[in-house]
Amino acid sequence: MNLKDKVVVVTGGGNGIGRGLCERFAKEGARAVVVADIEFDKAEEVAKSVQGIAIETDVSKEDDIKNVVTETLDKFGQIDLFCSNAGVGGGTGGAEIADEIWQRTWEINTLAHIYAARVVVPVMLERGEGYLLNTASAAGLLTEPRSSVYAVTKHAAVAFAEWLSINYHDKGIRVSCLCPQGVRTRLLLGEDGNDDNFLVAGSISVEEAADVVVKGLEEERFLILPHPEVGDYFRRRSDDHERWLRGMRRLRASID
Repeated sequence: MNLKDKVVVVTGGGNGIGRGLCERFAKEGARAVVVADIEFDKAEEVAKSVQGIAIETDVSKEDDIKNVVTETLDKFGQIDLFCSNAGVGGGTGGAEIADEIWQRTWEINTLAHIYAARVVVPVMLERGEGYLLNTASAAGLLTEPRSSVYAVTKHAAVAFAEWLSINYHDKGIRVSCLCPQGVRTRLLLGEDGNDDNFLVAGSISVEEAADVVVKGLEEERFLILPHPEVGDYFRRRSDDHERWLRGMRRLRASID
């Protein structure tokens, strides 16, 4: 996909990777960038900087996503690229994580992709073309050794993106799944900018992540990996799962 003159929607566009995507898409010549975020003040700030529009959106609510699509279509007549990008961490722990955290994380990290596809795919099928960019995580290909809820919901996000690609590619809809490792955002660093996360050492900026996304969209790659080493880790996992699990146990012990 060449982004020039395209109409793009980015959920979670007010912060982090979403902000970086909005800014980069504008530089690429997008006709319109729709910044959807639950933090409306942040969305407005980004929208002003890219001459786009901001829409207050809680992606865990299907009606909010429907509203984003409706408003975008009413104003611009089409959606060329829908970036289902918003996500949350979910906290650390295993099965003991509270039900309400599991539910909220599931809604934002997984169900939001389903809600988006439910409303956007029919519109794209009618046009005979369109592009979905779903942000998951390297944790969706590998794991997150400290957080069961993050690992599980991101695995589900990758699986759903795969399903979309299998079923709609031949009908004109392209699908990419963005799986970054450490990106210097609030999700990685926390509200206070802490640097004790083990992923900080190899982290990249949101601008660097956006560069890789643009290239990945141009090449229509399914997996977009801002950290190339994630592809190597993923292959090692597939080649020898037992060995990979032993390595992950060592990693988990080292970050306790």
